[in-house]
Amino acid sequence: MPHSPKDFIGAWHLVDWRIEYSDGGVTRPFGEGAHGYIIYADDGTMTASISKATRPPFGIANARNATMEQKAAAFDSYFHYAGPWRIDGEVVVHQVTMSLNPDMTGTDQRRLAVFNGSSGLTLSAHEASKDGVSRHHILQWQKLG
Repeated sequence: MPHSPKDFIGAWHLVDWRIEYSDGGVTRPFGEGAHGYIIYADDGTMTASISKATRPPFGIANARNATMEQKAAAFDSYFHYAGPWRIDGEVVVHQVTMSLNPDMTGTDQRRLAVFNGSSGLTLSAHEASKDGVSRHHILQWQKLG
């Protein structure tokens, strides 16, 4: 049965992000305790941000003056994209118009959406890899408020 946009509207906080591999492995890209938010607005826009639980501060007033190593560590410990969203049956489609990763801009990110009770949401997506091991991203969210 298709989802209703009203079921998505609001702010959700990240409970868990794991990747399950076809060879049986499991990883958590930002480790245990990663935190994040996904927000679905009723005007059809969304934004998602996830980070490692702890990130070392630059210790300087202007982040543009950080070293290349500091900037790389900040990039590697944070994820974000935003844009319009729509429902396609049981899938939510995020049309990425801006992203920390420039290669995601202009893409449609399709996520199977499963609601768990009145305040839980699991978004998942399969991803093929070059080495023949497929990946299944599973992100669990809890509704705020």
